[in-house]
Amino acid sequence: MTAMTPGSNIPLSAVRVAVDVAAPVRLDVSGLLLSADGKVRSDDDFIFYNQPSGPGVTYRSGGGTAPDSIVVDTAAVPPGIEKIVVTASPDAAGQTFQGIEPTATVRDADSGSALATFTPPRLGTETALVVIEIYRRQGAWKARAVGQGYADGLAGIATDFGVTVEEPAAQPAPPAPAAQASSQTAPPAAPASPQAAPADPRVAPPMPPVPPAPPAAPPAPAASGKINLDKGRVSLRKNQTVSLVKGGRPLLSQVKMGLGWEPAFRGKDIDLDASVIAYGPDRKHLDSCYFGKLSILNGAIKHSGDNLTGEGAGDDEVIVVDLGRIPAEATGLVFTVNSFTGQKFTEVAKAYCRLLDAATGEELVRFDLSSTEPQTGVMMAKLIKQFTGEWEMTAMGEYVKSRTVRGMVKPAAAAL
Repeated sequence: MTAMTPGSNIPLSAVRVAVDVAAPVRLDVSGLLLSADGKVRSDDDFIFYNQPSGPGVTYRSGGGTAPDSIVVDTAAVPPGIEKIVVTASPDAAGQTFQGIEPTATVRDADSGSALATFTPPRLGTETALVVIEIYRRQGAWKARAVGQGYADGLAGIATDFGVTVEEPAAQPAPPAPAAQASSQTAPPAAPASPQAAPADPRVAPPMPPVPPAPPAAPPAPAASGKINLDKGRVSLRKNQTVSLVKGGRPLLSQVKMGLGWEPAFRGKDIDLDASVIAYGPDRKHLDSCYFGKLSILNGAIKHSGDNLTGEGAGDDEVIVVDLGRIPAEATGLVFTVNSFTGQKFTEVAKAYCRLLDAATGEELVRFDLSSTEPQTGVMMAKLIKQFTGEWEMTAMGEYVKSRTVRGMVKPAAAAL
């Protein structure tokens, strides 16, 4: 087994290799497929826990007890892909690599035998790393130790390599978005590249004033369906996304998801049940919060209790989500509604869900079911934790044949 140093490379003796990155803390590990220009072809070439597979490259979760890995099947990598970079970032938002020594191990993915190890030296304020490259050279595949650090997290790495990262409120005032706005850094030099590496390859040079185009282009988030809370309440349409950021800062406080509806048409009572299903990496079901289990994730998500008819003004059922207390292993939440009494949603009047600031009662996001289908379950919205640490809410409005939350677990996982 070879102990690598920054810039060193080894030929790969295995067709399928796994790169796992271990550290004393939980890491988010991801891979990017890069073409000859050093960029991804599309966002589909960014492989991570919420998008775990691509052509020839897969993400493998260690489940919190083993390191996460990026597995590269070199025989299945498309001809236009020249390299796969493996990145890592501490799972805890804002945590740096100060005092943490991550070690990457390149293994034969089939036998598990170690081919090489690499521990990047002299780490400090970096919040993300390009750790290892698996690259193609004259028809053969090699691994190179990189160890290039970024101060702006995985968002900086992703932006650097051409992944579209929606950055709401990229004004220079708040420190986090400012760092993300300056995420264009020189990618690691290829072996034959004439470009010289900077004196300290871990320190990204400041971005020249060329990319102030994104801040001047507010239509871009609108076109992609992604917005933030800076202008107050947001009314979402199906498949539209809002980043839970206000004033340039993540909304890491308690939020309430309120569900409301009117008694059924023709005088019948309808019992709608609001639930939240929590998932970890690889869409693993962690737990479900519903009328039969009013608290999950150590109290980070709490249910108000069952309303059997929809009578009364305002929200009929409320689920409180403390985003700041959501454990690191929970990366996706899906909010569902079921008709426990079996009536279809075509018989329900004025069903909606809304997100409120639990501290002020201010309504942040509202999603009305503008069209209904003859089903008994609906996935109304999902909250996804981004690699920046921010949470994003997407209106779903996808109907399922299920009267209980149990039947929503699999379709909700598939929708993440």
